[in-house]
Amino acid sequence: MTDDAQRESGLAAAALAVQRGQLVVLPTDTVYGLGADAFDPASVRRLLAAKGRGRDMPPPVLVSAHSTLDALAVGVPSWARSLVQELWPGPLTLVCRQQPSLQWDLGDTRGTVAVRMPDHEVALALLSRTGPLAVSSANRTGLEAATDAEQAQSMLGEAVEVVLDGGRSPGPVPSTIVDATGSTGRLLRLGAIELERLNEILTPIGASIVDEG
Repeated sequence: MTDDAQRESGLAAAALAVQRGQLVVLPTDTVYGLGADAFDPASVRRLLAAKGRGRDMPPPVLVSAHSTLDALAVGVPSWARSLVQELWPGPLTLVCRQQPSLQWDLGDTRGTVAVRMPDHEVALALLSRTGPLAVSSANRTGLEAATDAEQAQSMLGEAVEVVLDGGRSPGPVPSTIVDATGSTGRLLRLGAIELERLNEILTPIGASIVDEG
Protein backbone atom coordinates (compact mmCIF):
# COMPACT_ATOMS: atom_id res chain seq x y z
CA MET A 1 0.00 0.00 0.00
CA THR A 2 3.02 2.33 -0.01
CA ASP A 3 3.44 2.27 -3.80
CA ASP A 4 0.77 4.34 -5.59
CA ALA A 5 0.28 1.90 -8.46
CA GLN A 6 0.14 -1.16 -6.22
CA ARG A 7 -2.16 0.69 -3.83
CA GLU A 8 -4.65 1.44 -6.61
CA SER A 9 -4.44 -2.12 -7.89
CA GLY A 10 -4.97 -3.51 -4.39
CA LEU A 11 -7.92 -1.27 -3.61
CA ALA A 12 -9.56 -2.10 -6.92
CA ALA A 13 -9.09 -5.83 -6.34
CA ALA A 14 -10.44 -5.60 -2.80
CA ALA A 15 -13.48 -3.57 -3.85
CA LEU A 16 -14.25 -6.07 -6.62
CA ALA A 17 -13.89 -8.98 -4.19
CA VAL A 18 -16.36 -7.34 -1.79
CA GLN A 19 -18.77 -6.74 -4.67
CA ARG A 20 -18.54 -10.45 -5.53
CA GLY A 21 -19.35 -11.48 -1.96
CA GLN A 22 -15.81 -12.46 -1.03
CA LEU A 23 -13.79 -11.64 2.09
CA VAL A 24 -10.89 -9.19 2.32
CA VAL A 25 -8.28 -8.32 4.94
CA LEU A 26 -7.63 -4.65 5.52
CA PRO A 27 -5.44 -2.61 7.89
CA THR A 28 -7.12 -0.32 10.43
CA ASP A 29 -5.99 2.06 13.15
CA THR A 30 -6.20 -0.72 15.75
CA VAL A 31 -5.64 -4.25 14.39
CA TYR A 32 -6.11 -5.83 10.97
CA GLY A 33 -9.72 -6.51 10.04
CA LEU A 34 -11.59 -9.19 8.11
CA GLY A 35 -14.20 -7.46 5.96
CA ALA A 36 -17.34 -8.38 4.05
CA ASP A 37 -20.19 -6.50 2.40
CA ALA A 38 -22.45 -5.58 5.33
CA PHE A 39 -25.54 -5.84 3.09
CA ASP A 40 -24.75 -9.32 1.78
CA PRO A 41 -25.95 -11.91 4.33
CA ALA A 42 -24.02 -14.73 2.63
CA SER A 43 -20.78 -12.73 2.87
CA VAL A 44 -21.37 -12.03 6.55
CA ARG A 45 -21.95 -15.75 7.13
CA ARG A 46 -18.63 -16.45 5.41
CA LEU A 47 -16.94 -13.94 7.69
CA LEU A 48 -18.34 -15.57 10.83
CA ALA A 49 -17.40 -19.04 9.54
CA ALA A 50 -13.85 -17.93 8.72
CA LYS A 51 -13.42 -16.68 12.27
CA GLY A 52 -15.13 -19.69 13.82
CA ARG A 53 -17.93 -17.59 15.28
CA GLY A 54 -21.67 -18.01 15.55
CA ARG A 55 -24.51 -15.57 14.95
CA ASP A 56 -24.41 -14.62 18.62
CA MET A 57 -21.28 -12.54 17.93
CA PRO A 58 -22.27 -10.18 15.08
CA PRO A 59 -19.49 -8.08 13.55
CA PRO A 60 -19.35 -4.28 13.81
CA VAL A 61 -19.74 -2.12 10.73
CA LEU A 62 -17.04 0.28 9.51
CA VAL A 63 -17.98 3.46 7.62
CA SER A 64 -16.05 6.14 5.77
CA ALA A 65 -17.99 9.24 6.91
CA HIS A 66 -19.73 10.63 10.00
CA SER A 67 -22.96 11.08 8.04
CA THR A 68 -23.28 7.34 7.40
CA LEU A 69 -24.14 6.83 11.07
CA ASP A 70 -27.64 8.21 10.48
CA ALA A 71 -28.12 5.90 7.51
CA LEU A 72 -27.49 2.89 9.75
CA ALA A 73 -28.84 3.97 13.15
CA VAL A 74 -31.83 5.73 14.69
CA GLY A 75 -32.26 7.60 17.94
CA VAL A 76 -28.58 8.43 18.32
CA PRO A 77 -28.41 10.55 21.51
CA SER A 78 -26.80 13.98 21.48
CA TRP A 79 -24.03 12.87 23.83
CA ALA A 80 -23.05 10.12 21.39
CA ARG A 81 -22.90 12.66 18.57
CA SER A 82 -20.49 14.70 20.70
CA LEU A 83 -18.20 11.68 20.91
CA VAL A 84 -18.45 11.13 17.16
CA GLN A 85 -17.56 14.76 16.49
CA GLU A 86 -14.44 14.55 18.67
CA LEU A 87 -13.28 10.97 18.17
CA TRP A 88 -14.18 9.92 14.61
CA PRO A 89 -12.27 8.86 12.71
CA GLY A 90 -10.70 6.85 15.52
CA PRO A 91 -10.88 3.78 17.76
CA LEU A 92 -14.39 4.35 19.12
CA THR A 93 -17.23 1.92 18.36
CA LEU A 94 -20.79 2.97 19.14
CA VAL A 95 -23.56 0.41 19.62
CA CYS A 96 -26.76 2.06 18.40
CA ARG A 97 -30.31 1.08 17.52
CA GLN A 98 -30.27 0.09 13.87
CA GLN A 99 -32.47 1.56 11.16
CA PRO A 100 -35.45 -0.82 10.97
CA SER A 101 -35.60 -0.48 7.19
CA LEU A 102 -32.12 -1.92 6.60
CA GLN A 103 -32.08 -5.08 4.49
CA TRP A 104 -29.18 -6.98 6.05
CA ASP A 105 -28.38 -9.79 8.46
CA LEU A 106 -25.33 -9.32 10.65
CA GLY A 107 -26.37 -12.02 13.10
CA ASP A 108 -28.28 -11.87 16.38
CA THR A 109 -27.97 -8.10 16.85
CA ARG A 110 -31.21 -7.64 18.83
CA GLY A 111 -31.99 -4.58 16.78
CA THR A 112 -28.63 -2.88 17.25
CA VAL A 113 -25.60 -2.12 15.13
CA ALA A 114 -22.03 -1.38 16.22
CA VAL A 115 -20.55 1.39 14.06
CA ARG A 116 -17.04 2.83 13.75
CA MET A 117 -15.13 5.14 11.42
CA PRO A 118 -11.48 4.02 11.43
CA ASP A 119 -8.59 6.47 11.33
CA HIS A 120 -6.62 4.69 8.61
CA GLU A 121 -6.06 5.95 5.09
CA VAL A 122 -6.25 2.55 3.39
CA ALA A 123 -9.37 1.47 5.30
CA LEU A 124 -11.15 4.73 4.50
CA ALA A 125 -10.14 4.52 0.84
CA LEU A 126 -11.61 1.02 0.58
CA LEU A 127 -14.79 1.98 2.47
CA SER A 128 -15.33 4.94 0.16
CA ARG A 129 -15.48 2.44 -2.72
CA THR A 130 -17.49 -0.34 -1.10
CA GLY A 131 -19.78 1.41 1.34
CA PRO A 132 -20.24 0.02 4.88
CA LEU A 133 -18.31 -3.17 5.59
CA ALA A 134 -18.93 -5.74 8.30
CA VAL A 135 -15.46 -5.97 9.82
CA SER A 136 -14.17 -8.11 12.66
CA SER A 137 -10.60 -8.56 13.81
CA ALA A 138 -8.55 -10.65 11.37
CA ASN A 139 -8.00 -13.81 13.38
CA ARG A 140 -9.56 -17.12 14.28
CA THR A 141 -11.63 -16.85 17.44
CA GLY A 142 -9.48 -17.54 20.48
CA LEU A 143 -6.25 -16.35 18.83
CA GLU A 144 -4.61 -12.93 19.10
CA ALA A 145 -5.82 -10.39 16.54
CA ALA A 146 -3.45 -9.93 13.61
CA THR A 147 -1.27 -6.82 13.68
CA ASP A 148 0.23 -7.39 10.23
CA ALA A 149 -0.93 -8.84 6.92
CA GLU A 150 1.16 -12.00 7.20
CA GLN A 151 -0.41 -12.95 10.53
CA ALA A 152 -3.89 -12.39 9.12
CA GLN A 153 -3.22 -14.50 6.05
CA SER A 154 -1.69 -17.34 8.05
CA MET A 155 -4.76 -17.55 10.30
CA LEU A 156 -7.48 -17.05 7.69
CA GLY A 157 -5.82 -18.63 4.67
CA GLU A 158 -7.98 -19.49 1.67
CA ALA A 159 -11.10 -17.96 3.24
CA VAL A 160 -9.79 -14.55 2.12
CA GLU A 161 -9.67 -13.37 -1.50
CA VAL A 162 -7.59 -10.17 -1.10
CA VAL A 163 -5.16 -9.03 1.60
CA LEU A 164 -4.24 -5.34 1.75
CA ASP A 165 -0.83 -5.00 3.37
CA GLY A 166 -0.52 -1.66 5.15
CA GLY A 167 2.46 -2.61 7.29
CA ARG A 168 2.29 -3.20 11.01
CA SER A 169 -0.85 -1.90 12.67
CA PRO A 170 -0.93 0.23 15.85
CA GLY A 171 -2.61 -2.69 17.74
CA PRO A 172 -3.04 -4.95 19.60
CA VAL A 173 -5.34 -2.67 21.63
CA PRO A 174 -8.84 -2.78 20.08
CA SER A 175 -11.38 0.02 19.86
CA THR A 176 -13.32 1.20 22.88
CA ILE A 177 -16.99 0.16 22.67
CA VAL A 178 -19.79 2.31 24.11
CA ASP A 179 -23.48 1.39 24.29
CA ALA A 180 -25.42 4.35 22.88
CA THR A 181 -28.86 2.73 22.85
CA GLY A 182 -30.04 4.61 25.95
CA SER A 183 -30.04 8.07 27.48
CA THR A 184 -26.94 7.15 29.49
CA GLY A 185 -23.82 5.76 27.87
CA ARG A 186 -22.41 2.45 29.09
CA LEU A 187 -18.86 1.28 28.58
CA LEU A 188 -18.94 -2.21 27.04
CA ARG A 189 -15.22 -2.60 26.34
CA LEU A 190 -12.27 -0.46 27.34
CA GLY A 191 -9.84 -0.14 24.46
CA ALA A 192 -7.67 2.48 22.82
CA ILE A 193 -9.71 5.40 24.19
CA GLU A 194 -9.70 5.73 27.98
CA LEU A 195 -12.90 6.27 29.97
CA GLU A 196 -11.44 9.52 31.30
CA ARG A 197 -11.13 10.88 27.75
CA LEU A 198 -14.75 10.02 26.97
CA ASN A 199 -16.03 11.78 30.07
CA GLU A 200 -13.74 14.75 29.45
CA ILE A 201 -15.63 15.31 26.19
CA LEU A 202 -19.06 14.77 27.75
CA THR A 203 -18.69 16.76 30.98
CA PRO A 204 -19.42 20.16 29.36
CA ILE A 205 -22.81 18.91 28.11
CA GLY A 206 -23.72 17.27 31.41
CA ALA A 207 -23.37 13.68 30.25
CA SER A 208 -21.06 10.81 31.15
CA ILE A 209 -20.21 7.20 30.38
CA VAL A 210 -20.85 4.63 33.09
CA ASP A 211 -18.42 1.75 33.50
CA GLU A 212 -20.55 -1.20 34.58
CA GLY A 213 -17.72 -3.70 34.23
